[in-house]
Amino acid sequence: MENEDWIYTEIVKEHFLHPKNFLMGDESKFKYDAVGQVGNPICGDQMRMYIKVKDDKITDIRWKTYGCASAIASTSALSELAKGKTLDEALKIGAKEIDDYLGKLPKHKFHCSVLGHEALADAIAKYREKK
Repeated sequence: MENEDWIYTEIVKEHFLHPKNFLMGDESKFKYDAVGQVGNPICGDQMRMYIKVKDDKITDIRWKTYGCASAIASTSALSELAKGKTLDEALKIGAKEIDDYLGKLPKHKFHCSVLGHEALADAIAKYREKK
């Protein structure tokens, strides 16, 4: 197929069209313990990740992004994978795990799976700084 590199899996489409843990509206209504933020100058995406933590585990997670379908789907998947994990376990969820979970992103969109991880790592670092 000529445009095979643009094909999205059904799970990518699901996470894009129905993102999990997406923070709608005012973030002040979500009582978070820390927020991380990153931007990607390559594609102009920006990401914010909000975490609630208890006993060193992520009890809840929300996010906002200005990003493409791959960034949205990747962050949705990451939020599902990270919920309930310890902070150290969540930090180990990388682009490959997200890509595998989604059944593979198009090769030229793989970099989008890194954005959510970087925002989560920033949120965890800020949470640990406060302690």
